[in-house]
Amino acid sequence: MAVDPLLKQAQGVWETLAAAPVSFPLVGGLNVVTSPASQMAPPSCAGIVVLGESGIVTTPTDREAQVLRRILAGMPTSSLTSSEAVRAVLPVHEVVGPAVLGYVSRDGFRPVPASRSVERLARGHQDLTALVKSVSPEDAGESGMDEITSAAFVVRKGADVVAAAGFQVWSAAAAHLCVLTAAEERGRGLARQVASRWAAHASQRQPLRETSGPSPR
Repeated sequence: MAVDPLLKQAQGVWETLAAAPVSFPLVGGLNVVTSPASQMAPPSCAGIVVLGESGIVTTPTDREAQVLRRILAGMPTSSLTSSEAVRAVLPVHEVVGPAVLGYVSRDGFRPVPASRSVERLARGHQDLTALVKSVSPEDAGESGMDEITSAAFVVRKGADVVAAAGFQVWSAAAAHLCVLTAAEERGRGLARQVASRWAAHASQRQPLRETSGPSPR
């Protein structure tokens, strides 16, 4: 069966982030691997990624891997990213996510027209810091703007930065796009504009650790 090239490329990214020999099954199903160094989840946690009809799971210990293979193998792959479904069969202490992953080819990407001027600021710029401090700790943490490893594309209202996007490198081929909009400016498409600018910039440059990448709110 032919595999979509974009799907195959996305699967390859997560197989690399697993930091252990593992691959997505060709025809549905799930593979579980022991990987204490996995970048698919926070330390000491299991990570689950489902792409297409297949999934991979990383876990810190062999014992946990055995348990997950036995229990998760009986679940539909599509339900593995449902916290409710997983909690129903496992004693879960904490859930981080789920997150929806989206991918687009370079040829298929369509930039969002900017209704405001977009500028680039250095990571750690005081105007970026002011934006992060203006929102709730929950919103700031979810956005990840304090953890970006790149510069940021921003839009302003007057002198104030009201939307920003930057990225945190995960691997040579993947990055997490961090986006934040000031509370009073949400619903106006500003997050899409700054995120689109970074995606356009990233699609023209390689490798990611020199430039950019993708998760707006």
